[in-house]
Amino acid sequence: MNPPTNGASVRSTLTRRWGNDLAISIIGVGDRWEHIYTAIVLTCLMQAVVLAAGKGRRLWPLTETRPKPMIPVANRPILEHVVESLSDAGADEVILVVGSNRERVQNHFENGQHHDVDISYAVFCLQKRTGHALLQAESQLADSFVVLNGDRVTRADAIEDVWTRHQQTDDPAMGVTRVSEPSRYGVVDLNGNTVVGITEKPIPELTTSDFINTGIYALSSDVFSAIRRVEPRGEQSLTDALSEYVAEQQLHGVRYRGVWQDISEPWDLLSMNEALTQRCGGVSSDTATVDPSAVVAEETITGEGVTIHPQASVLSSVTLGDNVSVGPGAILKDTVILDDATVKAGTVLTECVVGANTTVGANTTADGGRADIVLDETVYRNVSFGGLLGDNVTVGSNVTIQPGTIVGNNATLGSGTFISGRINDGQHITRG
Repeated sequence: MNPPTNGASVRSTLTRRWGNDLAISIIGVGDRWEHIYTAIVLTCLMQAVVLAAGKGRRLWPLTETRPKPMIPVANRPILEHVVESLSDAGADEVILVVGSNRERVQNHFENGQHHDVDISYAVFCLQKRTGHALLQAESQLADSFVVLNGDRVTRADAIEDVWTRHQQTDDPAMGVTRVSEPSRYGVVDLNGNTVVGITEKPIPELTTSDFINTGIYALSSDVFSAIRRVEPRGEQSLTDALSEYVAEQQLHGVRYRGVWQDISEPWDLLSMNEALTQRCGGVSSDTATVDPSAVVAEETITGEGVTIHPQASVLSSVTLGDNVSVGPGAILKDTVILDDATVKAGTVLTECVVGANTTVGANTTADGGRADIVLDETVYRNVSFGGLLGDNVTVGSNVTIQPGTIVGNNATLGSGTFISGRINDGQHITRG
């Protein structure tokens, strides 16, 4: 990794990390500044790789038109929350590994100037597993770096703790946390604070630990040879490479007890939205219009140009994207509504995700509840989820949407219909 030699870039990097006075002092030593700067940067610089190339099939249909990490939650892309945590943790440079629909990511983040961190990109076109994605950034990395998944949101202190452990020991480190259903994730077996085993999504009855992998790593460049060694066993996986580490050297498990959210299934968007709305305490745009007779919960997040009509009730854990309209008497609870969507009079939505530019007709009901849901050939039992409507969906009036329903993009649900299960992209459902 070569430190920047452009004067403005050098001054910006030094100022961000050590303050303006020290930046001036270092640059002011004349021809020797570059040697001093190089030594400092190579010792203290935090580089980070964010793996953001996943397709996200279980989040269909939202991922048909946007990369998974660009799905908005709390009116910001998932990936923006990740980049913000990295910036707050002191990262100086972030490399985003991008894949399908990568222009959406690159156009949003550009070079990072609006996110207080330098951002560059590595392109990963073959949808293999995470290990191979990391290889795409190899030529841009120094000897030590942080790796994060682009669909897992956490606080800056979790990143700082993992990075600090690696800096103190020179050993690889991985964040771990306790959860109630560890078999949904990569289960980590610990001996004290040393990782002795990693098992990806084991059978619940065979789960040996309630600690899981948070997807936060601090690694050295020798991880790349470990990734290549696992290639003959099939698809490359970062966790396979870390299992090699467990056999050959110490891998530290850094315990974390704070906010951590994985986004794998549609209902995870609601859990994450609830956590973020409670944490930020609500955000209301100056351009939002709220009728005095409407009820709006304090933690609600509203985008630009939102209109909430008379007698509407926007209750707990709701986010409304830009230009969303909530009709008279409508009731929303635990719901995420993306940009340019319209919810008409008398509609009730609970535990729902509504895609961009979708219209939900008057007196339609998706009142939440539990259901068995099939995603990518996996059955999820007894899930509490009202439903997901894709982008550009047209829902007529007096439609009943059963819990767990997932409606594809550009579908049309005729007035008076009873909808359940999965509705494909562009499908037209009529009563009769």
